[in-house]
Amino acid sequence: MLDPISLGAIGAVLGAVGMGMANEAGRWAWESAGGLVRRIAGREVAAPAGAGDLDEVARLVHQRVHADPELARAWSRFAARVPQPGGSADRAPVSCLPHAPRFFTDRQEALKLLDKEAARPFEGRPRLALLHGPEGIGTSTLAVHWGWRNTTRFPDGQLYADLRTLAPEAAPARLLRQLGVPEQEIPPAAEDRAELVRRQLAGRRLLLVLDHARSAAQVGPLLTSAPDVFTVVVARQPLTGLDALRVPVGPLARRDAERLLTDLVGRPAMSAARAGLPAVLDRCAGSPYALRAAAPRLTAPVGGVPAGAEALRAAADDSYRALAPDAARLYRLAALRPWPALDPAAAARAADVDEETATRLLEELTGALLLDHVDTGRHRYRPGVRAHAERLAATVDGIAACSAAVSRTVDHYVRLAVGAARAALPESWRVPPELPDQAVFADRGRAVAALTAEAQNLVQAVAAAEEFGDRDTVTLLCRALWPLQLKAGQHEILLPALRTGARVADERLPGSRTAAALHAQLAHTLTELRRWDEAEREAVAAADAERTAGHVRGHASAVEFLGLLRLRQWRFTEAYDRFEEASRVLDAIGPGDECAADLPRARALLLRHRGRALRGLGRWTEAVEHLEGALRFFRETGEAYNAARTLTDLAETRLDAGERQLALPLAEEALGALEREKAEYQVRYLRGLRERCLGDG
Repeated sequence: MLDPISLGAIGAVLGAVGMGMANEAGRWAWESAGGLVRRIAGREVAAPAGAGDLDEVARLVHQRVHADPELARAWSRFAARVPQPGGSADRAPVSCLPHAPRFFTDRQEALKLLDKEAARPFEGRPRLALLHGPEGIGTSTLAVHWGWRNTTRFPDGQLYADLRTLAPEAAPARLLRQLGVPEQEIPPAAEDRAELVRRQLAGRRLLLVLDHARSAAQVGPLLTSAPDVFTVVVARQPLTGLDALRVPVGPLARRDAERLLTDLVGRPAMSAARAGLPAVLDRCAGSPYALRAAAPRLTAPVGGVPAGAEALRAAADDSYRALAPDAARLYRLAALRPWPALDPAAAARAADVDEETATRLLEELTGALLLDHVDTGRHRYRPGVRAHAERLAATVDGIAACSAAVSRTVDHYVRLAVGAARAALPESWRVPPELPDQAVFADRGRAVAALTAEAQNLVQAVAAAEEFGDRDTVTLLCRALWPLQLKAGQHEILLPALRTGARVADERLPGSRTAAALHAQLAHTLTELRRWDEAEREAVAAADAERTAGHVRGHASAVEFLGLLRLRQWRFTEAYDRFEEASRVLDAIGPGDECAADLPRARALLLRHRGRALRGLGRWTEAVEHLEGALRFFRETGEAYNAARTLTDLAETRLDAGERQLALPLAEEALGALEREKAEYQVRYLRGLRERCLGDG
């Protein structure tokens, strides 16, 4: 068993606590770690923001606990209750590959190379292959086909990530979900997610397919040295810097192309089309995508092979010419932005048709292989096909119609986002005002789910609005992202949009409430991503803008946020000072002023935060006084959740002070309240806290 006060064990505990900050229980543990490290060091120690910082803190703790048996016992008690990141993940076999096509032809040489790489001795070299070839040539199909026919090699299953529409930081989260890691255990920071992927893959016999990769840098964080994991990367070209077995995938030989067509349409149809078959094969140029697209219209006349044209573009052009006018129009107008996933509602707005018509047309386009299914009711373009549709739109529809189509689609996402934001956080002054005809949601959960499902489309809508010079829409959309940040995270996906929103607000409305709100939102996301220096700059910018705008409540909130950032950084003295400053700012709100009704609750929250800071400083008696004051307010106003959070802070403080008998009823009351709230991770944390109250260590 690993010695809990060895350097390696201390570093592992600090790393595990840092990875756990995706949920509130993890953030409690992080603050507790900061207070304990301060006690062990005898001074304030900055929280580690990266691997180098973490090693330095671990060495400091290691040195001090070996010099003081009481400190060693305190650290050992803390370490014993820190859960392993992803520890509740389901270890059952996973099966996440897309379905394989019914018909598959040739590729024998590539299949043999993959077999050889998968079976070779490990010898310290990760098993890694790169399938590369032009769009539509069948690289993805080849990877999926090989994966399905080799399921017995990988008893723990297959993972799959389509990197075409995933932000680099989002790909590890996708794999962790497939591995059974609960959402609230997925670390917020990208490097922690990548590390947890590697930990989860260790000891498993798995296939990992990384599809549509663009660079070695993109796939690097997803690679593992686990000896029983075989990774297949799929790309359009060789990726410089990726140390992998390269497996080039070229056009099908003519006889194999003809065999695939025969499989797709049957021998009678091939016989009927015999006269025109050479022209079809020439135009498809060995591209499986083009052959599949050509199959439904095999007997129709085909054009010649355009000089230098790609087979995929030629196939898209042939499929397009066979469309009915309404389907052709939707095909063009929905392609004007790289929307990650189009549903009937968005497509209907792009083409200015009703949703029922859009649903029918999307299915028609999918049947013609001009769109791919993403999931139920959602579709997307292949990049080459979208480029074909976009070029046609410019020629056929013209600039004015194209601009109108994009504006209608962006307007759809604005009304969806604002409606969802107001349904998800109706009590918040941070969400934007109500809009006519905004989307309606039955409850908070459905509203947050809608924002989560459309997160990447909302980011694309922000980019489109900025490109069109529609700054009001940029800021409105970004403000509507607040409930998504608060309730579902998605920070790595939202970060580009939030940066845009803050910049545009400064350009258009410097020193305004809108600018302040967007800087505050950006600060929140940067904090969760552990980019603390950037977060501080944005929080200061938010406070300055609120002060300039004369928004006292917003100014106090921005200063309060700076204090919460300091808590996250284990800078407890500065945290306390910021909370005191926020309280002084609130003094300027008179009885009849804006936000006066919110004043008692704001002060109660600041009392709680000051108690947390005092606990980190080891000033336990003062901490208890502040926390008990906050608890009285939350009990009187019926805020069960905030009361339970404050009870937890009090129990932790009593334990730090060695007052276990006083801590136990507090922990039990908090546990009962959070069990009723079905707050799973907080409940698990509190059960450990109760055990500490009952223990003898």
